[in-house]
Amino acid sequence: MSGTSALSRRRLLAAASSVGALSLLPLLSIAARDAYAQTAAYPSRPVKLIVPNAPGSSVDTIGRVVGIQLAQALHQPVVVDNRAGAAGALGMEIGRASAPDGYTLIVASSSSVSVAPLLQKAVAYDPLKDFELVSLMAVLPNVLVCNPALPIKSTAELIAYAKSRGNKSNMASAGIGSVSHLAGVALQSAAGFESLHVPYKGGSQGVASVVSGETDWVLTPAPAALGLVSSGRLRLLGHSMGADAKPLGPVTSIADTVPGFEFSSWIGLMAPKGLPAPVTEALRQALVVALQQQPLRESFESNGAVPTTDTPAEFRAYLARDIEINRKAIKAAGVQPE
Repeated sequence: MSGTSALSRRRLLAAASSVGALSLLPLLSIAARDAYAQTAAYPSRPVKLIVPNAPGSSVDTIGRVVGIQLAQALHQPVVVDNRAGAAGALGMEIGRASAPDGYTLIVASSSSVSVAPLLQKAVAYDPLKDFELVSLMAVLPNVLVCNPALPIKSTAELIAYAKSRGNKSNMASAGIGSVSHLAGVALQSAAGFESLHVPYKGGSQGVASVVSGETDWVLTPAPAALGLVSSGRLRLLGHSMGADAKPLGPVTSIADTVPGFEFSSWIGLMAPKGLPAPVTEALRQALVVALQQQPLRESFESNGAVPTTDTPAEFRAYLARDIEINRKAIKAAGVQPE
């Protein structure tokens, strides 16, 4: 190499160093480079939290509680924007189309991410490819409950009862393709019994049918049933998290009776594709701080939710596994995409 060439190379390296890290990111979009440049000051304005569910839903409740604590951790207002529709797909699409600058985030859930793309032909997003995954926020166990007038006090007794009645026992759900439908079918498949499926128009109606005795049992998200369990109108038989999990204190896991069974819901924080890694990490760390706050933990406990954080890579692995669990349940239920 000639002296002139060497000098040019040294000048080029010196210039690159003086410009800084931003000039070394030519492959990022303009919006992503701007976000990267602002990482040190992130966030400098309010953050919008898209909730793809209606106000009052469990996803909305968890999202708002997290938003309050996240605002304190970020030192900026966090504004909840409910965009319900198409089982959460509408809000996910709006989030996907937003700028990847850290100022629009998505409260994603198992129904909008793991189930909707499998059941709705119109859903165009790929949850594993079209979003940045920040972290899980909460795992919500489904709870197995029955009418307290039935001679059933455990998961094993429910299975025995259903087997003894042939197909005369029945299972409620929030509707075809709902979490309670797929969870219930997955349990029947894993435990080797059958109950007649009775779909209702929503989770509250399905749970109410078990209370009234119209149906025998339901495997439903914990927030929909725990209050009725406390009042004695439902009997709690087990939860759907793993055998080692203790989300509800002394309540046993269904997996203690049906080894390997796990079918829980989750809520996580996602962002538009292209969010720079430093901003993603800043959000993840703020979420870790938020989930440690006592008011949030008390609210989660009252809703049967378990505060959970992980890395983007761990979240991705969890999501991939959850999609496969739901894919198998959908196949077992014989539900066709519409």
